[in-house]
Amino acid sequence: MYRCSVSCGRGSSQREIACVYPNGTQTEEQLCGHLPRPRAQKACRTGACPVWKAHRWTECSVSCGPGLQSRRVYCRLKGSGRVGPERCDPHTRPADHQACLTSECPRYTWLTGEWQDCNATCGAPGTMGRAVGCVGPGMTPVQEDHCGASSPSRPPSGQACRGAPCLHTWMTGAWTQCSVSCGVGYEHRMVSCSGAPSSPGPHPYAGPASPSPQCPGPQPPHAKQCLLRACPHTASWKVGPWTKCSQTCGAGVMERQVECLTAKGQPSKHCAADRPESRAACRETECQQFTSCREVQVQQGVRMDGEFYLRVGPRILQIYCAEMQSDFPKEYVTLRSGQTDNYSEVYGHRLLNPFQCPYNGSRRQDCECRHDYTTAGYTLFRKVRLDLDSLRIMTTDLQFSHTPLGRPVPFASAGDCYSAAKCPQGQFSINLTGTGLAVAEATKWTSQGNYVSVKVHRSEDGRRIYGRCGGFCGKCMPQEHNGLLVQVQ
Repeated sequence: MYRCSVSCGRGSSQREIACVYPNGTQTEEQLCGHLPRPRAQKACRTGACPVWKAHRWTECSVSCGPGLQSRRVYCRLKGSGRVGPERCDPHTRPADHQACLTSECPRYTWLTGEWQDCNATCGAPGTMGRAVGCVGPGMTPVQEDHCGASSPSRPPSGQACRGAPCLHTWMTGAWTQCSVSCGVGYEHRMVSCSGAPSSPGPHPYAGPASPSPQCPGPQPPHAKQCLLRACPHTASWKVGPWTKCSQTCGAGVMERQVECLTAKGQPSKHCAADRPESRAACRETECQQFTSCREVQVQQGVRMDGEFYLRVGPRILQIYCAEMQSDFPKEYVTLRSGQTDNYSEVYGHRLLNPFQCPYNGSRRQDCECRHDYTTAGYTLFRKVRLDLDSLRIMTTDLQFSHTPLGRPVPFASAGDCYSAAKCPQGQFSINLTGTGLAVAEATKWTSQGNYVSVKVHRSEDGRRIYGRCGGFCGKCMPQEHNGLLVQVQ
């Protein structure tokens, strides 16, 4: 029986040949040597074979410089259409990505002018300025946005400086009248060390100011005693009633008015030196402990937003209560370390060649990049919302945040579209110092996107977290299962 050697296309089929007696018993082939030998093989053809089919290339991914273009490739069988890729030869599969280059991108750079004279004299600290602009091809001035107006690579338009040292001399003013009309008082005059520049020209600023050069000789006195006449002792201290304690519970302060008056009730400066106290500590009752802003609102009738002391776990922490005019106030933690230590960033620059990591991964504004990542942003945080039941920071609540650049970025998140070579540029920072909280060990960060690299550094006490994340394109954020968990310290 013939059987074709291939399942599609052209092949061959074979059969076995044997010499037999009329009764079908097989014998030696030379006994059939006088007979023509039948064919043992013949050509065969089955159905058509599947082949790879490639669509047209897409447009280049960039308008200038090196980019990428792609096309769809699939396995096709004539008469049947698209079939599984395993039916086509993987070694002959056409490429579905290739590099492309449209045109060279224009290069922009910063241009600086000459420094102006220092605006300070006599060795005092001051500033000096210069013109800074962005130029394109042919040194043509363009908008600063082309060079990255707010980027760290922008040359400074001002710098600190010192004026020329001065030759100093003591200057004194006229004595004032005696400070009292009777008794011992004081006369005063202005005494200053003044000087004129010893040499022209600015002096570059070299650090913190050192003490001014001393004028020659000792400093003249700026005060002296005076006595016009003896004073009659007719004035005495008068005190008013104590005010209520400044706090309705816990430690507070009470005050009273203390005045020096004559027998006729006129203000005087001639009372004895032992002035009565005008402030004193007080304590009414121990404060009631609350566990939520809603309890403060309901039990104390408070309707104003502000800082309150709430019991959170084993400690009393200062919590900011917001939306106290509504039935559902929210709890926030004020970040005592400030906005500069609590931020999230999605970096906006993208490498023209995304498969490299220049400058050993450090950020440079003069990189061969374009600044067109549409989800880029930089957000600063003053307060973050805290779920008191789960001790989880709600990272997407941006009520007390500020986004000076681009789109808002959630707390504890970062990303970029900079490079596919483990070269993250997006950053986030958390500093819970002074809040009584720390990031829990159970808090982990997860990635999202392509070629993502995540580098998170945690301080030993968990109060400070710094992360760098990014890819092509990608980001990181706290894992959805736990979120950003914190613990009371």
